[in-house]
Amino acid sequence: MATGIEIGLLVLVVLVLAAVYLAIKVVKPLVYNAIIGLIILAIINFFDFPILPEVEVTFLAVAIIALAGIPGVVLVLLLAFLGVAFTPGAVAPLVGVF
Repeated sequence: MATGIEIGLLVLVVLVLAAVYLAIKVVKPLVYNAIIGLIILAIINFFDFPILPEVEVTFLAVAIIALAGIPGVVLVLLLAFLGVAFTPGAVAPLVGVF
C-alpha cells in the first residue's frame, strides 16, 4: 500500500512535469522567432546590400534580436542606419581602460 510520502512525491513529479511542459510550450515560439531574426541579421551582414548599413554584431544587438526576433532586426537596422548604435567603429574598445 502506498504511503503518504509516496503519493506526495508522485503529485510533486506530476506538477513539475506539467510546469516544464508549459514552460517549453511558451518558450518555443520565442526561440523560433529569435533564430529567424539572427539568421536574417547574418544574411544581411553576409551579403553587402547597398541600401542597408553594415551592422556591428555586439552582445547588445544579439540580445535585442534574440528577445524581439524580426522586429528586433528592424530596430537594430534602423539604429545602424541612423548612426545611433551598432555601426562599425562606434563601440570603443576597453583596452587600456583598467
